[in-house]
Amino acid sequence: MERRSKRAKNEKKVFVVFGLGRFGRSIATTLADGGCEVMVIDKDPGKIQEMAEIVTYAMAADVTDVETMDSIGISNFDGAVVAIGQSLEASVMITIMAKELGVPYILAKAQTDIQGKVLKKVGANVVIYPEKEMGIRIAHNLLMGNFFAAVELSTTFSMMELDTLEKWDGYSLSQLDLRKKYKINVVGLKRNSTFDINPDPEMPLSKDDTLVVIGKNDILNKLVEMKKSE
Repeated sequence: MERRSKRAKNEKKVFVVFGLGRFGRSIATTLADGGCEVMVIDKDPGKIQEMAEIVTYAMAADVTDVETMDSIGISNFDGAVVAIGQSLEASVMITIMAKELGVPYILAKAQTDIQGKVLKKVGANVVIYPEKEMGIRIAHNLLMGNFFAAVELSTTFSMMELDTLEKWDGYSLSQLDLRKKYKINVVGLKRNSTFDINPDPEMPLSKDDTLVVIGKNDILNKLVEMKKSE
């Protein structure tokens, strides 16, 4: 990328995302959809190929390599997202290099409080804990009765509310055996204004009940369409 001395007011913001796990892909895609120029870097060529049509630049490279950081002109970016999954060492190295090379804003992903403190210490402006924050958000929703429509757990699985199908009315979870038939797990039941996080498998369901289920996205979508067609 060409080095920019001054940025025009209407010029697109430019970000680099290191690591294309679920979090990195989500950040990169959202920034690109928002009109930003986005470069993604990951050592896995397959992940790079998946993102090549979505972002502005995609590079398969060792994200901890100093020459790679120099070659992309990282000081030209408005911000860097360090989304490395498992390697704290790699996250720390990238954060240090990005800071030393003049990136004005660095957001880093951490899995534990200790990792977060280390990343802040070496230069991350903001540290986030995606898994922890999602868990807290879901728990607060449950406690306050603000139930969610759907929460993506991975690229293929989600947790969502599902209104009871009419053909399930009067049958218990044990009788329906939804895990075997649809490969979904029921983790909660909403009835009237109450929520049961451990519903009795022998209790008959009502057509007015709402189940909280976890399963593959394609199956959940199919069940939603079945409910709409009733």
